[in-house]
Amino acid sequence: MTPSPPPQSERPPPSEPPPPAAAPPVLWHPPADAWRTTDIGRFAAGVGQPGGFADYEALWRWSVADIDRFWSALWHHAGVRADGDVGTVRVGERIDDTRWFPDCRLSYAEHALSGQPDDAVAVLGFSEARAPRTMTWGELRDQVARARAGLARLGVGPGQRVVGYLPNIPEAVVAMLACASLGALWASCPPEFGVRAVTDRFGQIEPTVLIAVDGYRYGGRLVDRRAEANRIRRGLPTLTATVWLPYALPQEPPPDGTVAWEALVGEAGPLEFTRVPFDHPLWVLFSSGTTGLPKSIVHGHGGILLSHLRDLRLHHDLGPGDRFFWFTTTGWMMWNYLVSGLVVGAAVVCFDGSPLHPGLERLWQLAADSATTCLGLSAPFLMACRRAGLDPAGRADLGALRSVGSTGAPLPAAGFHWFYDHVRRDIPLASVSGGTDICSIFVGHAPTVPVWAGEISCRALGADVAAFDAEGRPHIGHQGELVVRQSLPSMPVGLWNDPDRSRYRSTYFEDFPGVWRHGDWITITERGSCVISGRSDATLNRGGVRIGTAELYGVVEAMPEVADCLVVHLADPAGGPGELILFVVPAPEAAATGEELHGAIAARIRAELSPRHVPDRIVDAPGVPRTLSGKKLEVPVKRILAGDPLDAVVSADALANPETLAFYQRWRDG
Repeated sequence: MTPSPPPQSERPPPSEPPPPAAAPPVLWHPPADAWRTTDIGRFAAGVGQPGGFADYEALWRWSVADIDRFWSALWHHAGVRADGDVGTVRVGERIDDTRWFPDCRLSYAEHALSGQPDDAVAVLGFSEARAPRTMTWGELRDQVARARAGLARLGVGPGQRVVGYLPNIPEAVVAMLACASLGALWASCPPEFGVRAVTDRFGQIEPTVLIAVDGYRYGGRLVDRRAEANRIRRGLPTLTATVWLPYALPQEPPPDGTVAWEALVGEAGPLEFTRVPFDHPLWVLFSSGTTGLPKSIVHGHGGILLSHLRDLRLHHDLGPGDRFFWFTTTGWMMWNYLVSGLVVGAAVVCFDGSPLHPGLERLWQLAADSATTCLGLSAPFLMACRRAGLDPAGRADLGALRSVGSTGAPLPAAGFHWFYDHVRRDIPLASVSGGTDICSIFVGHAPTVPVWAGEISCRALGADVAAFDAEGRPHIGHQGELVVRQSLPSMPVGLWNDPDRSRYRSTYFEDFPGVWRHGDWITITERGSCVISGRSDATLNRGGVRIGTAELYGVVEAMPEVADCLVVHLADPAGGPGELILFVVPAPEAAATGEELHGAIAARIRAELSPRHVPDRIVDAPGVPRTLSGKKLEVPVKRILAGDPLDAVVSADALANPETLAFYQRWRDG
């Protein structure tokens, strides 16, 4: 394949040089021996040039200038096991039609279940519904073999779909790996999803088997989901079997016509792996579905395996002996990412429950109790800890931690400073950004790169990420569209039921032909670090100046008087400047309220950003609508305020708090 122009072409337009910008403070420096003691250092020593690399930016530039050699080198470094010839790395003339390692057959599950001693810990399960559980590698392999045999008895084979209405518990890990070992496809939703949200997702892929729990506990409250699970069964006409997992209500009998989980795993079987082509579907992930049906995004065995080896081994420095805990549900790509900790030999920590019960210290205490070495959290959670004045270092023994990850939204500089003041000063805060679309990262952290306040440290190896201006020119030091100029192994195999790939191409490749447009604003600094400024489809436009929402949220949400906020820009049909409106949820304990709070917010925005960022109106709101994975609904709210009817804008079942939408409609109607 012909590679895209090398990254050295990234230069600011001659007529628009970037203004000199002072670098934010470095909050963490890599240890002096990082290039010798980390997996990325060992990898870098043997690739690219005589003596390898000892500079991250040079390593990244090589990884995208010779992208085939990079992924081939990672394959050999990680010891990927496969049948066939690995000599052909990729084929296809276009980025939207690339096939990786087309002559190889492998199994994701084989890599997730191989290489560790039987008596070592593989999975730790914490839950509000039952006592903690520990599963060794020997027990995990046995359970997967039993579940594999049980699914085969139910007629599951390569290409068929198994779906889970399951929380983040060890049984969900077992079920997914059993499916992968058979070459079947997996998809999951957490039991807090409503019936419509689940059937909108699962119904598209016509599953054969459903695995469901009876309920769950959240925030100390029992939630019975038996009725919902039975309605989901009736709403999926292609089902031939339902497996019932007693969890929150273990004394209640399973519904008629279901197979008990104990029966599914009741018979021992051999642990075998069906090796499939590199791009054979592994799992289906779903977009948020805030408008219309969620996209069903298909990922392949090889692309996920290779990309997660890169992310977890090289970027997170995870391996045997580590314990990997990312707070997530089974409805977010981070659950799949978490399970891949097994691929690098780390133990994974599952938690089903509220991160706020009995208080914000819950996740920090779980990290201490499980001796977690890599803890993953969301940026909103970290900012909530900051607003609450939480001091995790004073409440829990976090000595086992080697890194903490942050994703889900841009983390403002204030969040970084809070972390280094109140958690640990001597470990990296790894802010990363990727997406459901690739189930991996575009930009993130590396253990050989510093951490700058408010920034993501680097572009991921092998990811030819650039910031494009409106004319499709890459530049440094300016905000632009986040694009990827060369194929990645974890780009989707395709979208479900899209045989001619037309929806796939229009979703990702329509705006810049031959280039993946992700839909985020990004600034790439002269140091190689990155700043994500929010979704480009939610851009604020003030007098022709584009403003990312993330930078405004970073300032406003750092104020202790503010619990949450959402900003939209309403265009003027007559061509005027339009109106910038900031909706604010005051904190319950806020000292200032009403006009006093609004004035303080405007003054803070003017001082820390610019007068252009100051909203035309600041409005108190009872809440900010969010998806089930916690993302703000900027575009749907904008459409509601522009006059679109609620039912045409958003599916209530796709929201965590659909009741908040009524306020925005009432406010619009005045």
